[in-house]
Amino acid sequence: EETPLTVTDRARLAQEIADDILGYGPLEPFLRDPEVTEVMVNGATTIYIERGGRIFPAEGRFTDDAHLRRTIDKIVGRVGRRVDEASPMVDARLPDGSRVNAVIPPLSVDGPSLTIRKFATDPYGTEDLISFGTLTTTVAEFLSQCVVGRLNIMVSGGTGAGKTTTLNVLSSFIPEDERIITIEDAAELQLDQEHIVRLESRPPNIEGKGEVKIRDLVRNALRMRPDRIVVGEVRGAEVVDLLAALNTGHEGGAGTVHANSPAEVPARMEALAAVGGLDRAALHSQLSAACQVVLHTARVRDGRRHLSEIAVLRRAPDGTVTVVTVSSGLSVVLA
Repeated sequence: EETPLTVTDRARLAQEIADDILGYGPLEPFLRDPEVTEVMVNGATTIYIERGGRIFPAEGRFTDDAHLRRTIDKIVGRVGRRVDEASPMVDARLPDGSRVNAVIPPLSVDGPSLTIRKFATDPYGTEDLISFGTLTTTVAEFLSQCVVGRLNIMVSGGTGAGKTTTLNVLSSFIPEDERIITIEDAAELQLDQEHIVRLESRPPNIEGKGEVKIRDLVRNALRMRPDRIVVGEVRGAEVVDLLAALNTGHEGGAGTVHANSPAEVPARMEALAAVGGLDRAALHSQLSAACQVVLHTARVRDGRRHLSEIAVLRRAPDGTVTVVTVSSGLSVVLA
């Protein structure tokens, strides 16, 4: 109170104190900025942000590693997760659905690391993309007919390529009178339909018990009378149960999978199915019947994300699944 401060400095100091007590400290200005899509903290003194698909260094910093650890604990504690030496990695989410990943020493050598992928309060829809001039009406109509026609769709792409945005747009075409079950590691899908049930996996507790995997949620979803099953990301043995579900009357499902191109999706699914005990021949047999369309998203050098290819799956005479491209170079910017 006795230190002479300008009105601007006093207001800034009050805001920083409020952010630290009520929010997430130096991260708050970036979380409030709608143009910032990702926040990356590499230790207490280094913060980077992504804006417009490009990464820039930020001016903010934490006081020390302990300050950063308190902020991480505040984030993960609000969603019932924990991070400590026994469990030094954690996936969590903010109340607005933004995805959070944190890694602490000894795994993170140079101090705690925190990555926040923000999600817009009002996510992009098909109309937004068309108004941007980045999605043609013809492509939008094609995707709409695929969803309404209850085709099973997989969205492939690399990390940060826009798979979740694409899945959100696809899900917007699901009729309002259908019951949707979403299954995710960290709930981040933002669907506008009213009849929706969101399921989220759970890691084991400190005693190593209580874990609920994506595979368990897929099995349980089949007992919940779903019209549509949407899996945020297929990354493990749950592919076996998902394919089984899509082959037993649960049509119109969708999900995402990491792959460099649609042609690599069968090989990627084959590797995941092996973890679940499904052999190669059985996987290709089920995949050819369970998945009809693959949409591939990619990030270009200027930071834009676009829908680069639409492909369909066909079963070859030898029983393996092949990928046939039906459209490419669409330049559909997603976010």
